[in-house]
Amino acid sequence: MIKHKAIMIGAGLANMAAAVYLIQEGKWDGSAITFYSLDDHGSNDGSAATDQAAEYWNKEHPLDNTKGYIARGGRMLNYRTYVDLMDLLSRVQSVTEPSMTAAEDTRDFDSKHRTFDKARLLRRGEGIVNASHLGLNNQDRMLLTKLVMMPDKDEEQLDNVTIADYFQDDPHMFTTNFWYMWETTFAFRTQSSAQELRRYMHMMLYEFTQIEHLVGVNRTRYNQYESIMMPLIKYLQDQGVNIVLDKIVSDWDFKDSKMQDEITVTGLEVTDANTGDVEHVEVDDDTAVIFTNGSITDSATIGDYHTPARENMDYGIAASLWKKAASHFYNLGNPDKFFADRDASEWVSFTLTTKDHLLLNEITRITTQVPGNALNSFLSTAPITPLGQPDVNMSIVVHHQPHFTTQKPNESVIWGYFLYPRRTGEFVQKPYIEMTGEEMLKELLGQLSMVDSGPINIKEHEQAIMDSVINCIPVYMPYASALFNNRAKADRPLVIPAHSTNLAFTGEFAEQPYQMVFTEQSAVRSGEIAAYHFAGIPMSHLVKTPRYDKDIPTLLRATKKMFE
Repeated sequence: MIKHKAIMIGAGLANMAAAVYLIQEGKWDGSAITFYSLDDHGSNDGSAATDQAAEYWNKEHPLDNTKGYIARGGRMLNYRTYVDLMDLLSRVQSVTEPSMTAAEDTRDFDSKHRTFDKARLLRRGEGIVNASHLGLNNQDRMLLTKLVMMPDKDEEQLDNVTIADYFQDDPHMFTTNFWYMWETTFAFRTQSSAQELRRYMHMMLYEFTQIEHLVGVNRTRYNQYESIMMPLIKYLQDQGVNIVLDKIVSDWDFKDSKMQDEITVTGLEVTDANTGDVEHVEVDDDTAVIFTNGSITDSATIGDYHTPARENMDYGIAASLWKKAASHFYNLGNPDKFFADRDASEWVSFTLTTKDHLLLNEITRITTQVPGNALNSFLSTAPITPLGQPDVNMSIVVHHQPHFTTQKPNESVIWGYFLYPRRTGEFVQKPYIEMTGEEMLKELLGQLSMVDSGPINIKEHEQAIMDSVINCIPVYMPYASALFNNRAKADRPLVIPAHSTNLAFTGEFAEQPYQMVFTEQSAVRSGEIAAYHFAGIPMSHLVKTPRYDKDIPTLLRATKKMFE
């Protein structure tokens, strides 16, 4: 149903993509598009700590130390799969390299800083693990092959099947280098969805042959807020798009229909996040409502060097609105599958800012590689899983420096995360979720010391490293992995639900054929689909999605790799 105006609920990547496509492909005027959102950094955020210390979830918990930088996360890119993202970035100018589009900026940087991770896995007593040996046995190979070969029409066989369920007769899988790398590259857990693992196996099949080095992973010049989000924001502002921040869309008005299945939004309740004032926004017949119905950064809180990030029990704002819509209609999914199981979805992470490069240089020495290549994961030697097996304690990402445009030449920024925040540290005897930034740094130094081959162990530099710290900011994200939560296919609404006249769903909690979540690719494509639908553009004009699971050379290379 063609529209000529749009209200965007949420100002993340998916909805910004929708706005760009409406303007460029639908020939809309930017002034016809209005965003309502708490913020405009989305999941790809990155900024000085002062900019986020007082945001919505932290207002009642002011921090003593707001120095340094914070990056709650950043996605790795891959040109071979992220075709819609690169199409989008080719449509807007870089804000740091004015002579280039955002796509040209990324390709230029990446061509000069190729990824080749020589220390993907590290283990006490072994140092750098030879991860080229995936460690798979015949049972592992058979079950992985079954996932890869499963056709799309049979995917619902994996409804409500966890990865642990799928490999229930094959616990060996969870002791392999393959699992450790897949787990930490993509943030899967054993209780995550086997259905989603299948999609990753299809779209990222070529990673079998390069996962130990992350060859083919592409990165932006700076953090993804400055390299991806800011070019989109500037373009939309220049086009006259109205971006209204600190607003929470808190309820719906829907049209009554005879069969109670026509989905037509007629109004929205909008709450001011600062004052609590509520206004009613009418939605006329010519207006589309494009809703990002879940956010992995909702309810996230931050701490500082001496303060843990408090645990925030609030149900996510976007998911709360989704839940209200789902209560009206039978085909809009089940948000509780994603936002009511924190054990399956929560993370803690940290961003460390130092005033010199001592720690950065020590990590370079230990891992034998320069910053910009690395996702280093530290393996336990003791059993730490419910199955009584070793697993990954923590992971760090060592960015090319500078990671922020305002970062001083002498400053370093490192990001790290704990995929299982309730586990207890090896060097700080408390759960990761209870650690201050200082304690997370001590845990990191302890892990590094156990894989340091010398001649002078990093522990000898511990005090100098601690003295170099500007801040180490812990972040609690209760929904960081929610998009991987175990699910059935019907638990997420379609981008354009059946019987919807003006409501579309975008982002990682909208169901799209074949697309995998936790990627800029799926976010952009959902926005592209919504834009094309309401602009009356045939879906055949969408960017073509490659199918590596049907590419014979890729399948042969993956098969060969499984036997190494």
